Amino acid sequence: MALLFFVWALLLFSLRKLLSVFFFDLAKAFDSVNHLLLIKKLPYYGIFGKTKLLIESYLSNRFQRVQFDSSIVHSKTVSTWAKVKHGVPQGSVFGPQLFLLYISDLLKAILSNATPILLADDTSILITGQDKHRFQDDLNVTFDHISNWFRVNSLSLNISKTCYIQFSGKNINYSDINITYENNYISHIKEIKFLGLYINNTLSWKTHIDKILPKLCSACFAMKSVKPFVSQQILKVICYSHFHSIRTYGLIFWGTSPYSIRVIRLQKRIVRIMMGLKS
Repeated sequence: MALLFFVWALLLFSLRKLLSVFFFDLAKAFDSVNHLLLIKKLPYYGIFGKTKLLIESYLSNRFQRVQFDSSIVHSKTVSTWAKVKHGVPQGSVFGPQLFLLYISDLLKAILSNATPILLADDTSILITGQDKHRFQDDLNVTFDHISNWFRVNSLSLNISKTCYIQFSGKNINYSDINITYENNYISHIKEIKFLGLYINNTLSWKTHIDKILPKLCSACFAMKSVKPFVSQQILKVICYSHFHSIRTYGLIFWGTSPYSIRVIRLQKRIVRIMMGLKS
């Protein structure tokens, strides 16, 4: 999913198209899934027969209650049992899958120039355009459609944490575009952490590299500190776990950035430290 998002964004950006991304934040997303509505959606996705009955059985006849223990008066207060009608079990493998089924028809609520990126409860919408004025209208219309879809499907949108980023380049600058919802301006940001990668409004990857450099420097320092006391094999384990894992994450995207030279220098440094070579 991350690959789809970044490849699509980089492609559109290279074609000099207007490009913005909404990052929606849902309040208690997993706890808000309506069981009856989810079961009604299953046939729409081609889920019938025993599979549908299995999911219904998984969701039905669940009960919960609240127990309060007071250490002051040494008493216990217990509420009555209540049937669970909303929410999918968190911490399970099946829970995120059910949530994705629940929101998969979001595609029907957006315009043709918008692309949804769904990953569990992280919902993002990528929108493209050519004309600046029409593009702002499309952004507002898309946001209204999606917010209405959330409301109809019993999902609560956290407006204070919902934001959008407008990508711009040397010849593309439209920072005066504003998105409003219920007389409130949606936060306009210039950088954000998305799926472990820091992206900025120019897609230069400078922000991401600035963020990972201190971690890579710490790995170099740790390597230098323990080198006299451990074997070469242990040094390799430290390198792979504390340096290599950070350096290679998302490398396919930011590896061609001109700012990546700083990461290459640190990579050479940690190899020299590990091999006992002079700087």
